[in-house]
Parts: sequence; C-alpha cells; structure tokens
Amino acid sequence: MSRPAHRRPEYHKINKDLFVLTYGALVAQLCKDYEKDEDVNKYLDTMGYGIGTRLIEDFLARSCVRRCHSYSEITDIIAQVAFKMYLGITPSVTCNNSSRNEFSLILDKNPLVEFVEELPAGRSSLCYCNLLCGIIRGALEMVHLAADVTFLQDRLKGDSVTEIGITFLKKLDERKYRRKK
Repeated sequence: MSRPAHRRPEYHKINKDLFVLTYGALVAQLCKDYEKDEDVNKYLDTMGYGIGTRLIEDFLARSCVRRCHSYSEITDIIAQVAFKMYLGITPSVTCNNSSRNEFSLILDKNPLVEFVEELPAGRSSLCYCNLLCGIIRGALEMVHLAADVTFLQDRLKGDSVTEIGITFLKKLDERKYRRKK
C-alpha cells in the first residue's frame, strides 16, 4: 500500500522512561559481567563513542547549525541544541581556563539517573553515565575535533552537581577524512 503524497512519514520516538530503564538494565548487566568499575566505564565510553559517531549525522541534518568558529560556540551548541534535542535538558556552560579550550557542562537534571538513587554497593568508582562522555567525544571527532570528555562531578557519588568536562585537544587533519573525487 502506498502512502498519499501529501502525508509526511511518522517518526516514532522512543519513550524516555523506556530508554532510561533499558539503560539502567544495561549498566546492571555490565556490572555483573565485569568485576572492575574501570572495565564498565571503558565499555560505556566505547559504546557511547560508537553512538556519537553515528548520531552526529542526524544532529547536523535536524538542527541546521552553521559552522562554529570557536570552542565556546561548539560547547554552547552541544548544551543548548544537542542536549535539548536528545535528552530534553539544557546544561549550563562554564569556561574553565584562560586559553578557552576547557569547558564544563553543568546538568541540573540528568535524565539517565531518573530512577537511580545510588550506585550499587562496592561500585564507588563506577561512572554510571559514561555513555554521555563517549557520545560527545565520538560526535566531536566526526567533525574533526579531538577532545577529552570526562565526568568531573556526579550527584550519584555525592557531589552537589553533575558536571561533564570537555577539553578540546586539537583540530584533526581534515584532509585525512575528505573523500577522493
């Protein structure tokens, strides 16, 4: 059966609660599979990196953002557009150094921990939301920016805020990524 020409295709969005619960089940399974928190953290980062390298295409197509000219602009776009688009929140941005290559995203509310009250017993170095760091790092790499992305503070660990640190390392060589014509 064909679709009438005047109708737009319907896009189904995953229910946020379902995503958060599924993510919690994933982290719980990883904690069972790996003894060390560092291994779980690395797995979540790697998984996020893979998501970020693919998600950037959707982001660029849907957001219509223009080319950024500074790290500050890039961080603002991540906070005000990307986080809003995919997680429904808008973190605040602070610059952490005079060379303007280190920034923090302060999350007042973290949707990934909506149903989590505390980290599992004996898992004090678990970075529960490390997936977010990998996503940001992967997306930035796909637009030719190398960055170190880590959690600096986490409410699940008793900190007063949740803070993600982004340190821009260098601009990657675009020639290596260009297609041959």
